[in-house]
Amino acid sequence: MTVMAERFAHPAFLYRGTDEYLSGIIPFVLEGLAAGESVAVAVPTPNLALVRAGLGVLAKSIEFIDMTEAGRNPGRIIPGVLMAFANAHPGPVRLVGEPMWAGRSTVEAPACAQHEALVNVAFQGREDVSILCPYDMEHLTSSVLADAFRTHSVLLNAAGTWSSEAYAPEDVVAEQNLPFPAPISPVIFEFDVASLSAARHFATDNGLLLGLAPERVEDLALAVSELCANSVQHGQGRGVLRLWSEGGFVVCEVSDEGHIADPLAGRRPALSAEPGGRGLLLVNSVADLVRIRHRPDGTTVRAYLEQ
Repeated sequence: MTVMAERFAHPAFLYRGTDEYLSGIIPFVLEGLAAGESVAVAVPTPNLALVRAGLGVLAKSIEFIDMTEAGRNPGRIIPGVLMAFANAHPGPVRLVGEPMWAGRSTVEAPACAQHEALVNVAFQGREDVSILCPYDMEHLTSSVLADAFRTHSVLLNAAGTWSSEAYAPEDVVAEQNLPFPAPISPVIFEFDVASLSAARHFATDNGLLLGLAPERVEDLALAVSELCANSVQHGQGRGVLRLWSEGGFVVCEVSDEGHIADPLAGRRPALSAEPGGRGLLLVNSVADLVRIRHRPDGTTVRAYLEQ
């Protein structure tokens, strides 16, 4: 299964069962090692053990990353897993990245599709990176698999390789900008530069009332602080904060009149020489899920923290 080419490669690997999983991933990894490439395997916890066992003594040459932790929030995967590894290793690199697994919630699945579409943007022009994305044909839904066909130009399975006729990552990104459903009985706080501290206290007090675990309150406080500060700086100096409980999460939403032009906002690794641009990156680092919607009159960001 040779997928390294003279341009960025990002194929989807469609598998059924353990044997097919290993028959696709192990050769991909071994090809990288044989070519002198740096290799990382970022997959869910149970599959890490399978790949380690399949590689035997060669496993010590691979960097293993638990995607259920590092990629719990799909918004973390590009900066914290893929780019972090690619930028840390000179020369060609290849990664196995499995962002979607059975058990992801219905609110997480679209975020994973958006992530896969944006991988193509993030690595555009990188001729030294190859990322293989496994998809479980037996346990993932038909809609998740359809999104895999739309976000990967090349598809692989045990029988061979072919081009995806459904490839349209820009459509996937556009569909992720449909209006949010209305929040469920939110508490609301309107803020400006003079009330940023009050917004933070409003969030932490209500987060606890909504069932957020005490150890997550500081994460909520940081997320709200960064989002509200962004609104003051880029959203006409004011915004609206809403909080509510939904599907096992406490959700904080910040809406303002600003606009985010960069589709990779919050997904670019921070550069020490750049003083700004870290707000959404920090929110992605503490939240379990972050969704952004661009409205004609502004922007809405939702951060989800598991209760």
